[in-house]
Amino acid sequence: MKKLFSALIAATLVVGLLAGCSNQPRNTHPLDLSGVDSSANPANNFFEYANGTWLKKTQIPASQSGWGSFYVVRDNALHNMKEILESAASLDNPKKGSVEQQIGDLYKSGMDSAAIEKAGLKPLQGNLDHIASINNGQDVLHEVVREYQNGDGTLFRFHVNPDDKNSMVERVHFNQGGLGLPNRDYYFKKDDKSQKIRGAYHDYVAKILQLSGTKENAASKDAKAVMELETQLAKASKAPVELRNPEANYHLLSVSEFNEMTPNINWKQIVSDMKLGVDTVQVGQPEFYKTVSSLVESTPASVWKDYLRFHLVSSYAQWLSSSFAEAHFNFYNRLLSGQKKPQVRWKRMSNLVNHTLGDALGQLYVKKYFPPSAKKYMVGMVDNLQKTYRERIQKLDWMSDSTKTKALEKLNAFVKKIGYPDKWEDYSSIDISSASLVKNLEHYGQWHYKDMIDKLGKPVDRTEWGMTAPTVNAYYNPSFNEIVFPAGILQPPFYYQGADDAVNYGAIGAVIGHEMTHGFDDQGSQYDKYGNLHSWWTKKDRKRFKELTKQVVDQYNKYTVLDSVHINGKLTLGENIADIGGLAIAHAAFEKTDEVKSNKKINGLTPEQRFFMAFAQVWRIKNTPERLLWRINNDPHSPEKYRVIGPTSNMESFYKAWSVKSGDGMYRPDSIRVHIW
Repeated sequence: MKKLFSALIAATLVVGLLAGCSNQPRNTHPLDLSGVDSSANPANNFFEYANGTWLKKTQIPASQSGWGSFYVVRDNALHNMKEILESAASLDNPKKGSVEQQIGDLYKSGMDSAAIEKAGLKPLQGNLDHIASINNGQDVLHEVVREYQNGDGTLFRFHVNPDDKNSMVERVHFNQGGLGLPNRDYYFKKDDKSQKIRGAYHDYVAKILQLSGTKENAASKDAKAVMELETQLAKASKAPVELRNPEANYHLLSVSEFNEMTPNINWKQIVSDMKLGVDTVQVGQPEFYKTVSSLVESTPASVWKDYLRFHLVSSYAQWLSSSFAEAHFNFYNRLLSGQKKPQVRWKRMSNLVNHTLGDALGQLYVKKYFPPSAKKYMVGMVDNLQKTYRERIQKLDWMSDSTKTKALEKLNAFVKKIGYPDKWEDYSSIDISSASLVKNLEHYGQWHYKDMIDKLGKPVDRTEWGMTAPTVNAYYNPSFNEIVFPAGILQPPFYYQGADDAVNYGAIGAVIGHEMTHGFDDQGSQYDKYGNLHSWWTKKDRKRFKELTKQVVDQYNKYTVLDSVHINGKLTLGENIADIGGLAIAHAAFEKTDEVKSNKKINGLTPEQRFFMAFAQVWRIKNTPERLLWRINNDPHSPEKYRVIGPTSNMESFYKAWSVKSGDGMYRPDSIRVHIW
């Protein structure tokens, strides 16, 4: 369940991941101009102008770490999910293994707070007994393997995915992991806030240990030892920026080579115990595993037992009785995100069902909330943006013809997935009942592990989706060279049925362009049209590309978010490239419409102005300070304000639309404006 719960934490901390699409009434004037601050000058700060009044009036709900367009969309989706789930849960004797039975019983098991409270830690007792029987380092490794097979897993990260350099082959991946804080830097920063977080994390570890059996007077000392162990793991881990280099994090090793590198870890035995049946593995960070090998022998078994017990219980804590859930919330949500109180149970359970049995829920969801007209519109717009991107690549003055040819081949080879998968995942073999939420999650985890390792030795299934259909998001997958737009993205503020072109091109058009550009950002550009990590650029072109991307890093490094805290331009580089390129491509496509040629005003705004207003309103978000700080340290996306002013300040068309001139806050001299794609 470790992978599952990491995803859930991300979905809680990352703005607006979930939503649905409903049949919308025709809306020809969808922009919300009530949020505009007319006292602000759009040429000085366009985000404040487009959203300033809304920002001043809006209060972040206590159960959220932010509020705005994405959050509202997510909230609407959760209400839609609740309707489906409650309907399924109310059925009398549904067929065992049916979609309705599984999502209904999983939902019911999580809504039964009385049973969860009564059970306490009992659902995990068998796992805790295994941990208690550990006597040495080799027992630790056996337990880690057992937990992975049970759907949990800690200490390192394991998954099965295509080989980065041979996307037609499913490969076993081993990467760094094992930390309870968001990333390795949290263990070493010396500023007051970081030290406060470490102190609170120590207290959280101690609380979980105490709740799971450690005597109160020993919990603090044991928590300190767990943190010291994690600090050693953190020292051997790479920072978020370092993890962005796919070439530097690719090491294809035989199991024998991996054994030689880590003398205290018998990988042949582990591969056998995990039923992987492979002789070659992809290792992301070998140095990390060298440290793990050393720690397996040098760290006392008692510390390992506390470490494993803490991580097991913590991974389930939000689904256990209130004392565990409150401890988990107070650290990960209240302290790190500024969320003042938990979401109501039905919202958390709707999210959980979507992140586990997502294809089962998705089947019912799209029938009710995803009209065929939305998919038809999306297909047309994606094709239009792809055509426009093709034209822009052909006109580039910094790229040679030979690299352009390969770039166009890659663009033309994009696989486009829209709405929902052609085939749904079958969960019918998972034993789901209304009796125990934790047992349901264990059963799902066991199924997920088996489903994952069953891929080995088989052709890569390129029909798979990495997001569920109700998700309000989109993604580019470099291994499949695909752009994916789940059904949930096709609703306001991204897409309005019947709206003028300016609004839809500025909103959903920019999203489409963003995902296409990811195929050519600092990471995506290293993969070829087949999805393989492979250099297809000339050396001169790659050098020029890096010079251009450095301009992006420099631009965003200068943005101050909190006090003296700046955006990390290297961490956010890929998303910033995609924001800049995506908006430019969407605007170029919009310029071809009759609407632009007519220059007809609506509510006093020209088509060009409405295009940029629609873009700004997509990012109408307000964050808690804690949330912003977490994002600066972890999130590859820039905060919303800078997702607006960053791209627009590089566009001459924006300058013309809003009369930006030298000396204005949005003005950037032409010599430093970013023009990549």
